[in-house]
Amino acid sequence: MVSAAASKLLGAVFKIPLTNILGGVGMSYFSCAYSLFMPVYSLTATGLSSAVARMTAQSAALGMYGNIRRIRRTALLLFSGAGLAGSLLIYLLAKPFSYYVMGSCEASAAVAMIAPAVLFGCITAAERGYYEGMSNMYPTAFSQAAEGVVKAFAGLFLCAYVTASPHIVFRIFPCVTEVRGAAAAAGITGVTLSMAGAALFLLVTGVFFRCPSHGEKHLMSRRSIAKELTTTALPVGAGAVATNLTSLIDMWTVIWCISRSAGSFVSISGVSRSELPGFVYGSFAGIALTVFNLVPSVTNMLGKGALTCITAAYENGDRRELERSSSQALLTSAVIAVPAAVGLGLFAPELLAMLYPRQSDEAELCTGALRWLMTGMVCLCASYPLFSMLQAVGRPSVPLKIMLAGSAVKLCGNLLLIPFMGINGAALSTSLCYVLIFAAAAAAYRRVSGVRIDAAPFAKVIYAGAMCGGAAILASSAAYRQGASSAAVLFISAAAGGTVYVLLVWRLLKKLRRKADRS
Repeated sequence: MVSAAASKLLGAVFKIPLTNILGGVGMSYFSCAYSLFMPVYSLTATGLSSAVARMTAQSAALGMYGNIRRIRRTALLLFSGAGLAGSLLIYLLAKPFSYYVMGSCEASAAVAMIAPAVLFGCITAAERGYYEGMSNMYPTAFSQAAEGVVKAFAGLFLCAYVTASPHIVFRIFPCVTEVRGAAAAAGITGVTLSMAGAALFLLVTGVFFRCPSHGEKHLMSRRSIAKELTTTALPVGAGAVATNLTSLIDMWTVIWCISRSAGSFVSISGVSRSELPGFVYGSFAGIALTVFNLVPSVTNMLGKGALTCITAAYENGDRRELERSSSQALLTSAVIAVPAAVGLGLFAPELLAMLYPRQSDEAELCTGALRWLMTGMVCLCASYPLFSMLQAVGRPSVPLKIMLAGSAVKLCGNLLLIPFMGINGAALSTSLCYVLIFAAAAAAYRRVSGVRIDAAPFAKVIYAGAMCGGAAILASSAAYRQGASSAAVLFISAAAGGTVYVLLVWRLLKKLRRKADRS
């Protein structure tokens, strides 16, 4: 979790200045490439890490270390081929996809430059799954940090360099004629280089961390391993594709809906009517969704950490440990997500103005959208651990069905709400989507595992979040009356609200610890 938080901080160091450089239109090219990359990457790599971790954890519990080594080699070979196929697919789709979505080829260079990241991502996922299955989270943690460092520094350096010398990209991709298109391609190259850096780090790490060797005679065949990896990884990967369908839905529906009703939107200085749909979509994806995704990406690590514990408890029939691990993962998600949602919702204007000083029009456009997204953010934070828990108890296909239902809600919500609410309608439909997903995932996990989780601690966390918000509002009012700057108001409000929240949650956790000791 610490590594994920550091990685997301580095991601913000990359994405926020990048948005200030590219602006709304340039970010639409960047987001177009990312929206095609994520579903392909999710299908080939996302389920792989969990599948390898689960098979490795099962073999480790039985002391079958030779089997673990075979699982690792088979996963690397099988999914490197899948990653190569995914990279080729994205590269071949670069021009037609860019033209179909954006109406021009300006995003094609960005799409092409992110294509190799699928291959590197598959290698990284296989290696991370191996270490996570051995209950060793350090390689995953350090590789995430390495990935974040490379992305931030390489992406921003290349973007700034190409902005000053766009002819470099123009020569390689003749169909790109705008500086913003060239700069977006350079920025997204940082993502590819970061994936390559993480893969290289893990492969080198494998030289120093050796799996124990007991010389057991009975090993699974490579064919059986490949079959089990595929049957476990594909439903999870398909579920992750469904998760990323929301990004594709936003890209198509936001641009389409605003193109149809551009006349009803207030004109923005320096943005033509033809550029307005891309400007609105790029602002929403580059600013509102970037801030929205910061916290869920951290709580996603709770699911990774809980997967091996819940798998072991479920396989051994240890109901008490199953309930404890499940409650711990969900409660930790809530403790992190609730105050973040309260703070981001209450102080969205001040926060976005501070983060995006050079893009005031884009930040103002996204203020209301960010507030509408906060309920969905809390539900998404809790949904990630639930998906890992469902996989741990042998139900990897359930998240896929849930995500498909949520994507249908998202699609209908966008088509109905964007014409009336603008970009706020896309944000509201996102929240409705994730509320449904969380409710369905919680009900499914309870039904499959039989685990009953006490709701009282979660109600107390929500109460603590409300008190956090109240304290922050009182502190901000006092600071404004004293003539403090927006940055100072943010700091004072966060300190006041955070102090109140930590004290209340500390009391809650202290009571839970006493209860656990008595039982």
